[in-house]
Amino acid sequence: MDKAGTWISPDSPERNTGNERQSVFLPQGYPESVSDDYLQYQFWDTMQAFSSSLSGTLATQASLRGVGVGNQEATVAAATVTWLLKDGTGMLGRILFAWQKGSKLDSEAKKWRLFADVLNDIAMFMEILAPYFPACFTFIVCTAGIFKSIVGVAGGATRAALTVHQARRDNMADISAKDGSQETLVNLAGLLVSLILIPLVTDNPVLTLCLFFLFTVLHLFANYKAVRSVVMETFNEARLSIVLQQYLKDKQILSPPEANQREPVFFEFGQTVPIKLGVRLQEIAQSPEDLELALKENSMPYLLGVRNGCVCVCLGPEASVSDEIRAMCQAVVLGNMLSSSNSREATGAAPKQQKGHWEMVHKSHKLMDAIFNPLLKGAEAAGWDMKRTLIDWDEWRVEWKTKSS
Repeated sequence: MDKAGTWISPDSPERNTGNERQSVFLPQGYPESVSDDYLQYQFWDTMQAFSSSLSGTLATQASLRGVGVGNQEATVAAATVTWLLKDGTGMLGRILFAWQKGSKLDSEAKKWRLFADVLNDIAMFMEILAPYFPACFTFIVCTAGIFKSIVGVAGGATRAALTVHQARRDNMADISAKDGSQETLVNLAGLLVSLILIPLVTDNPVLTLCLFFLFTVLHLFANYKAVRSVVMETFNEARLSIVLQQYLKDKQILSPPEANQREPVFFEFGQTVPIKLGVRLQEIAQSPEDLELALKENSMPYLLGVRNGCVCVCLGPEASVSDEIRAMCQAVVLGNMLSSSNSREATGAAPKQQKGHWEMVHKSHKLMDAIFNPLLKGAEAAGWDMKRTLIDWDEWRVEWKTKSS
């Protein structure tokens, strides 16, 4: 039956044909089955994929010319060895990068997504330049291969993280499949345009570089707009810190769109006070006296301390998601206290200074007792998902016991 209550037979031409056509490239149930930012993100992602496809064509042409395609003096064996070295170094790079940075790709998906695309453009630029430096050709393409392998890991993993965010009906497989269909269509369009470009850029390095820079600018701009359009409702370190700092300033709770707009999408260096989450107990309490000070004024299933200029947080095995959020908030507050005291350079240098740091820890406990519950309730009311987080905790969990009196 239709919405007016009229019966429609299975053979009727009025059977939801619009949705069937729409489901070729969009997830079933769109737009209710995806996040609100889905369409805007996919538009910019399509733009970046198209420009990247054209840049990739220019890079592939340069690589083939570099290994000897069209050169009668080149041998098949030499070209094969170069290609195998390029692939082999890329495989090693993929394994090493996943080992070192795999756990960061969920918590900082936007940054790594943008980083991957910047690195991809650098790799393609190296491939375009490689034929003009024949003595270093193998080294250049192997380095580019390593970069592209990192791009493959970071891009694929962050795309999976964004798919989890976009899925609203546990339909991650459908969203991923339709994203693949959209990308295939874009690549097909890029292929058709490439067929027009190739005759124009052959033996014309100036035009090749001009077109590459044009496509690269479009690629980077579209990527920036894409990651900026994503509105995550779960806390990571950056978003939680932004919300907390605003709350400490004027008691206002930022909504997910407001916090996401303030979240940095480029990597920042020179953080004033680094925060290490999920550390071993030895990094906080190196003696029984330190453990006693860490437990003072603390009834929570986590411990905080300051070591070597870092705020260290140690979780207990029974810590909940709410406890993790509170521990991260308290670490940010403690970091603010350390920054304002200008004591980072001398951290741990003298017993008096170490005592001052423990006093800051105790003060931060009292502050969190006063503000955390209103902050938690306000964040939930503002639309934040408090059932899970994307905070990057290490896996260490520690049990401790206090002496009975």
